[in-house]
Amino acid sequence: MELSAPPYEERLTTPRSWWVVAVLAGVSMALILLPLGTLPMLGGLVGGTAAVGLLAGSYGSVRIRVVAGSLVIGDARIPLSALGEPQPLDAEEARAWRSHRADPRAHMLLRSYIPTALRVPVTDPEDPTPYVYVSTRDPEALAKALTAARTV
Repeated sequence: MELSAPPYEERLTTPRSWWVVAVLAGVSMALILLPLGTLPMLGGLVGGTAAVGLLAGSYGSVRIRVVAGSLVIGDARIPLSALGEPQPLDAEEARAWRSHRADPRAHMLLRSYIPTALRVPVTDPEDPTPYVYVSTRDPEALAKALTAARTV
């Protein structure tokens, strides 16, 4: 039995600069523990770097998928039948929709380091969520995958 790949899958990874910040946090922890000796300093370097690295990695490990008639965003699974026409957003529109045009009831997956996004209205009358906002590096491909999966 062969499993087919989902029509769309993306992992939102953190930028490389965040890993530099993780190392700098480790260096800061090492400097804080320097008066206690060499071994605590090394422990602070390794522990501080590892702790901030784990936080950065877990924040950036969100997956976006279109699979089995659903849009899966991290832990959220939204049936395609409850979604309207997707609207790809360029950097300027995405900034507007995540700031002054944002609705607090919307389901939003925001990643500040990704400038583009996709906005999809929620058409389910039972759901008070007006739209889904998803930060994505390729909003056009995600919109095409949603449209194609809905017609199948």
